[in-house]
Amino acid sequence: MKALIVAHSLNNVIGCNGIIPWKIKGEQLRFKHLTQGKTIIMGRRTFEEIGKPLPNRKTILISSTLSYSEQNCVTVADMNYALELCKDEEVYVSGGASLYQEAIDFVDKMYITVIQKEYEGDTFFPEVDWTLFDKTYEKYVDGEIPYIEYTYERKK
Repeated sequence: MKALIVAHSLNNVIGCNGIIPWKIKGEQLRFKHLTQGKTIIMGRRTFEEIGKPLPNRKTILISSTLSYSEQNCVTVADMNYALELCKDEEVYVSGGASLYQEAIDFVDKMYITVIQKEYEGDTFFPEVDWTLFDKTYEKYVDGEIPYIEYTYERKK
C-alpha cells in the first residue's frame, strides 16, 4: 500500500519558513500510530525540520543536495527510485509539497488531518481531484484548536 499522510490548515498551509506553524497536543498521534514500523518518504526540507530520522521507521530521504545515511535512513535522488526501494512495503509519503503533488497521482490512500484554523504560510498542500477518491473515515477532534482526521481511498 502506498499512502500519503499530511496535516494542513483550512487554507492548505503545511509550512511557514521551514516549520509547521502549529503545535496541537495529540495531533501527531495518528502519524505516529500509522507509520510505526513502516517506511516513510520525505523531502530534504521536511527532514531538516524534524532534524533526524524518526525512530522505529525506515526513512527514505529524497534530495539532490543532502546525502544522509544512517541506520534505517537512506538518501535517493527521486521518487521513482524511492518507490523501487520499497515496492513491497507499506509506504507513507510525508512531505513536502512537491512530493505530495507527485504522490497524489499514485497513492492508494490519503490520511489527511485538517486543522480548523487558517495560518500564514509559504508551503501548501496541493489541489486534489476529489472525484478520484472516496472518503472512508472522518473523525472530529475537539480542543483549543480542533481538527478533523480523514482517510480517502482511491476509487477502483
